[in-house]
Amino acid sequence: MQRVLIYHKQMTSFLSGGMFQPLMFIAELQKTCEVTLALNGESDMKAVSEMSGIPIDVGRLRVVRLDTYNSFVAKREWLAYIFRVHKLRSLAKDADVCISTANIVDFGKPGHHFVYLLSQFGGAAFYDYLMGRGGGFGARRIMRRISTAFYENVVKPICGVRPLRRIMSDGRERIYPTSAYVEGILRGYFGSFNSKVFYPPTTFEFNDASVVRDPLLAIYVGRIFPPKRITDIIAIVERARALSGKDLKLHIAGKLMEIPYTDLLRRMAAERPWLKLVGAVYGKDKERFMLSATYALHAERDEAFGIAIAEYLKAGCIPLVPDVGGPKEVVGSSALEFHDNETAAQTLSRLLSDESFREEQRLLCNRNGENFTLRAYQERQSETIGEMLRQ
Repeated sequence: MQRVLIYHKQMTSFLSGGMFQPLMFIAELQKTCEVTLALNGESDMKAVSEMSGIPIDVGRLRVVRLDTYNSFVAKREWLAYIFRVHKLRSLAKDADVCISTANIVDFGKPGHHFVYLLSQFGGAAFYDYLMGRGGGFGARRIMRRISTAFYENVVKPICGVRPLRRIMSDGRERIYPTSAYVEGILRGYFGSFNSKVFYPPTTFEFNDASVVRDPLLAIYVGRIFPPKRITDIIAIVERARALSGKDLKLHIAGKLMEIPYTDLLRRMAAERPWLKLVGAVYGKDKERFMLSATYALHAERDEAFGIAIAEYLKAGCIPLVPDVGGPKEVVGSSALEFHDNETAAQTLSRLLSDESFREEQRLLCNRNGENFTLRAYQERQSETIGEMLRQ
């Protein structure tokens, strides 16, 4: 029986989208392998398995904490990282296959690395590149580049850890970006590397056929904070209403935290009878909410993938997305991309008024939504895991 080591940052009962992939991996790998899960801190895998609905044999899963170091180390993140890597390398010696579902780590041997969060991928210099795509030569950026270079090329080697670029340039390692868009960003900064695009799981499925779809309802589902550009979504719908003359409604679902941005949205909703903030929706409520809509809007640019976008497709909605980022790759229709609010409003107005155009886009979205069903993901996962175990 092969031994597999999986590294992830944390597993808590507060489930996030990034936790589903390692859980899905564990569930499949346990059928034929001995699995060890290495985490930065403590976890309750029984609770996580129950809340996620993913069947994990907790009794057969070995869980190892990597944060068992003293307070001096804990207060210095760079040093804590070095300690965690050395513990991982020690665990990896006994593993036949090593998998990180939380970006790239140094297992001390070839491994499989799944991109988790671009913003946490390559240190301060890469983050600056991500935000500005290489532009800018201010003093702060130069110092951050120097600091990153010193840490990667001096501190890490002294501490016995391979620099990130050295791992990525090693053809025996395999990197799995979440989209071709992410793959392109990484190649622009790090150069060529051994990669395979692997779309993350979208585990939420839709089954309630009794819901009646509203032909004049658009929705947004996700976090309620400024980077999601929800005020732009409202502006798009408002303009589309004016252009089409249709009584289009917008319902926004997401946890309403007590922050100034939420107060702004509440004021906007109070002034617009067609705009509704419904709060967080889960389970059957989320299913009914998404199945009741005809359109969906997403305005955040430069997003790596967009799980909500895949869910819109699976729910039968027609989503409009920015013309840059992973979401447009998920939707797969240039006609539904927009560069600015006016373009989005014009497209939405056309969807409302042009039945043949709307039906064409609906059918296309339904076909592309098949790529993100749980069944389709499981097929991709089985193929990828099979490749790992055969190497």
